[in-house]
Amino acid sequence: MKWFKSLTIAVLATVIGFSSLTAVHAASKLSGKIVINGSSALLPLTLQAANEFKKLHPKVKISASAAGSITGPQAVRKGIAQIGAVDWDASKDVPGFKKFEGQVAHKVAIIPFAAVVNKNVTATNLTTKQLQGIFSGKIKNWKEVGGKDADIIVVNRTFGSGTRVNFQDKALQGTDFMTKGDNYKEVKTSGDMKTAIETTPNAIGYMDLAYVTDKMIAVKINDIAPTEANVINGKYKVWGYGYYMTKGEPTGATKEFIKYVQSTKFQNGSLKKLKFIPISAMK
Repeated sequence: MKWFKSLTIAVLATVIGFSSLTAVHAASKLSGKIVINGSSALLPLTLQAANEFKKLHPKVKISASAAGSITGPQAVRKGIAQIGAVDWDASKDVPGFKKFEGQVAHKVAIIPFAAVVNKNVTATNLTTKQLQGIFSGKIKNWKEVGGKDADIIVVNRTFGSGTRVNFQDKALQGTDFMTKGDNYKEVKTSGDMKTAIETTPNAIGYMDLAYVTDKMIAVKINDIAPTEANVINGKYKVWGYGYYMTKGEPTGATKEFIKYVQSTKFQNGSLKKLKFIPISAMK
């Protein structure tokens, strides 16, 4: 019996090994090049998905860069990129931006956005009205909102940022940003915002949760913390969908990559670990 069990195990191992090799061989037939431009908010998700996808499909080359959401559909329109990563549906008109004709929007994630402050700031629970006052420049000192006596440094994203579009619309309810002053800074990407908030005392800015670190504080808005649970239960309103834009319906490697990002495996695995929320969570 022992030799029979050993033989059975050996046969099964051979079959499993052969099946695995067959699967890898079949997967490796997919080839092509995918260039992804656009949202820096979505960049951590895109890079992780690209790494996983290339392991399954070694013949597919993927490159990703991020200079702000508006550059995504612009790159697709120019033929520079196959995918434009955007924090809004660029196939439709939105405040400040006309739709990109002929492009198709593919939902890939739910992105929670948060107001964030440097760790030395003590005012970490703000109302919508207080945020409007701070980011418009009307409230200039932290003591005006329950903090210590210190000038507020406002850090904003440049025009064309999807994070900026979402934060202005949902956290500030459309209130205009301040645009200049000694206590005002503008940064291009989510990574730049992260660095600015971590290193600038008395600073406030905003970003998606994927970039929040223990060197800053994510602010409660109207007593509600920016968490996955609060987005899903409807209490926290500052969030948006992330999209991959394509010129018409995607084909080949581009189509398969988007399908992978939208797959249950990736959505409930790596995507959640990166502090995004699966698109299936919102009904």
